[in-house]
Amino acid sequence: MNLDLALGHKSPDVDVAWNQRDLLLYQAGIGAKRNELSALYELSPTWHPPPTYPLVLALKGSSQDVTNFASSKDAGGKTPGLPELNPEKLVHAEQSITILKTIPSVSGPGWKLKKQCVGIKDVDGAEELVSPTGEVYARMISSAYAFGDYKAGGYNKSIAPKQPLKALSKPPARTPDFVFSEKTTEEQAILYRLSGDYNPLHIFPDIGKKMGFGGVILHGLASYGHAARAIILNVAGGDGNRLSFMSSRFTSPVVPGDELETSIWTSEENGGTRVDFVQRIKGSGKTCLGGGVAFLTGAGASGRGASKL
Repeated sequence: MNLDLALGHKSPDVDVAWNQRDLLLYQAGIGAKRNELSALYELSPTWHPPPTYPLVLALKGSSQDVTNFASSKDAGGKTPGLPELNPEKLVHAEQSITILKTIPSVSGPGWKLKKQCVGIKDVDGAEELVSPTGEVYARMISSAYAFGDYKAGGYNKSIAPKQPLKALSKPPARTPDFVFSEKTTEEQAILYRLSGDYNPLHIFPDIGKKMGFGGVILHGLASYGHAARAIILNVAGGDGNRLSFMSSRFTSPVVPGDELETSIWTSEENGGTRVDFVQRIKGSGKTCLGGGVAFLTGAGASGRGASKL
């Protein structure tokens, strides 16, 4: 194990692709309901690609079929210097996305995901979604917990780029401006995995039991997408094109069937709307998304160019 060798390593570019059906399936996977036609009906005059969709591409790649999670997580090759990580003991810890341009409804060939290891305490990775012409459409930074005895000796270094917004240390003391509650279905993880994350933790109960979760848990990015929906529906009037940044920590596992409650606080900042949020599991009261912060560009303006590809 040579963590200094791993830090900063750039993996070979990964081919990625999607079509409009993939975007519709993703919206269903993050809980969109039948009345959300701008999310689910491709002929709706207000339909637009979901802003958080690029998050699934690291595991989906360009495949239109089921992929193997163990190999998908190392798409572009393994990171030199890191120990062998057990894919059945990897759990998402934190995620951010900066949306620079709205993706097209169909990618076509030539899209790439550029990947780099930008921090090691957990396992931090940065990704950029790049069009065939070299334009960057989204930047994503993710962290993962790797369970096991790796004896890293307290190693903690980062070269991650500065984020557009910094999360609050705790939620605002005042009453939330919006509270969005919605019950997930017991099949939510089964539906969400079809967007490309085939980690068996989310469908095979024995793996979750071995990890101490009691069984199947919901993908962290499904809860994350649910929170994005809550923000878009309540603060942006359904216009997902206004979401330009979102970040949060995954703090407690969600079981498919749990009811999620997203509390939202808004404030005006830099000509747009800052959103601080926290998501809890209704009933247990456990926080499942903490340190949540997002930014919406000014009402009536997307703040980024819609793609004509």
